[in-house]
Amino acid sequence: MGRDIARVTGDEFWHTMDPVTRLARWSAAMPGAIAAIACANPTSWRPWPPTPVPLISQACTQALADDPRRMYRDIERRTFDYFWDTADPTTGLAPDHWPSDGPSSIAAVGFELTAYVIGADREYVTRQAAAARVRTILAFLLSRPQGRGPAGYAGYHGFFYHFLGMHTGLRYRNSELSTIDTALLMAGVLTAESYFDRPTATERQVRDLADRLYRRVNWGWAAPGTDPRVRMAWFPRRGFSRARWSGYNEASILYILGLGSPTYPLRNNAWSAWTATDEHDWRQLDGQTLLAFGPQFGPQYTAVWIDLRGIADPFMRAHGEDYFENGRRATLAQRQYATENPNGWAGYGPTMWGLTACNGPGDVSAPYHGRMRQFHGYYARGITNPSDDDGTLAPTAVLGSLPFAPKHVTQATQALLRDYGDIIYTRYGFLDSFNPSFTHARLARDGYVVPGRGWVDDEFIGIDQGPILAMIENQRTDLIWRIMRRNTYVRAGLRRARFTGGWFGAAMSAEARATPPRSTAAPPAGPSDRPAGRE
Repeated sequence: MGRDIARVTGDEFWHTMDPVTRLARWSAAMPGAIAAIACANPTSWRPWPPTPVPLISQACTQALADDPRRMYRDIERRTFDYFWDTADPTTGLAPDHWPSDGPSSIAAVGFELTAYVIGADREYVTRQAAAARVRTILAFLLSRPQGRGPAGYAGYHGFFYHFLGMHTGLRYRNSELSTIDTALLMAGVLTAESYFDRPTATERQVRDLADRLYRRVNWGWAAPGTDPRVRMAWFPRRGFSRARWSGYNEASILYILGLGSPTYPLRNNAWSAWTATDEHDWRQLDGQTLLAFGPQFGPQYTAVWIDLRGIADPFMRAHGEDYFENGRRATLAQRQYATENPNGWAGYGPTMWGLTACNGPGDVSAPYHGRMRQFHGYYARGITNPSDDDGTLAPTAVLGSLPFAPKHVTQATQALLRDYGDIIYTRYGFLDSFNPSFTHARLARDGYVVPGRGWVDDEFIGIDQGPILAMIENQRTDLIWRIMRRNTYVRAGLRRARFTGGWFGAAMSAEARATPPRSTAAPPAGPSDRPAGRE
């Protein structure tokens, strides 16, 4: 035990201390020591449930829940390992779902690239290894052919198909050319470009490849006609979908990156057209006044990369708020919705919440509390309409909101580990989702039912793992935010969208006095678990 305490406290001379000092150090270090001992050999295969990777022992999950700092460190490292270990060994591409044998998701690759920056900065892997992996991915993507044909291409006009073959990097089945997923990919591309700023051959190649990938995206092509709003998708045989990105949703990252392009930008009025639509509506929702978007990924995705604290566009300035504050209110609304629990689902409460797009037990009807209820498979669950809530909760909805409301997210994460950790927390962090209300094993189309505990997914999803990792790191050190604050493409996009205030106002004032180097990363800072959001 003494050696474990010494490892936790950093004291090399534990056995030479006087009894009073030893007792004081012991008391201060006990939570971390318990977690260290319990998690020293945490994985265990059990006949039930049939998880894809080893679950973490209940002793470990309970100990982690008692020590929030160690809890976040553990979740962050395991989630990084998910990306590092599950990527294709040749192409480097991240899977959409894992461990099922399917395609890569280009959005998951955007989160993957961001994960490798975090891993390098935290020394989970060496900086050289992370840079080499990033170079492999970028070079592979740039090498994939682009064209109009329905097969044999990875994309068109610099955009990529939503899903690519893990080994080929080419269009997977009848996947759409996706504007939003390309934007999420490019956010990761620019993160890597800005972070790997050293004069080594590998890091120079990373910057060159990243710049070429971003600059070749023809954002303007995706907004045809007189309407400056971006179309959601394009297909080789039938062209653009009718739907455009309108109103408050995850597409703010798309418009910022599209406006910031020096080669093929969106029109100047694209952002104002997006914010002027009927969907972009200020409303009351579960005790909060906010721009409402039901699934929690809406306020999360852009905030993974863009530091939205204190900066505002004309719409938000008119309401005296900013998009970070809107994310905080969305998080509080999620918590309040679960507390009120209009559908009466099992487990919901002030420390058990989190509705977003995630996997579910399947598109089936099943009895619950004496009447038939509709459940879903992969579905965009949210709080704006109770019919979009089937009792399925996703840890990413909670942990991806950490900077918005640190106290409430910490309490909810502790509850996840204490109440369900032994069936949802694994070697690679949290499984994608679970549903305590779904108890019919023979009706489950995916995942499995744990007797007396409910349904549990048996998959991970890259776009759900990504926000967990990035937002823990942003809460601890602002790392991704600091990197992207210095990216000139991001700055250009914010400027053309007419953002002002906060760090961006200061940056623009400095830019007016002197032109900074293009896309350089901020110097790394040490960890500081200070809150980034307001409670």
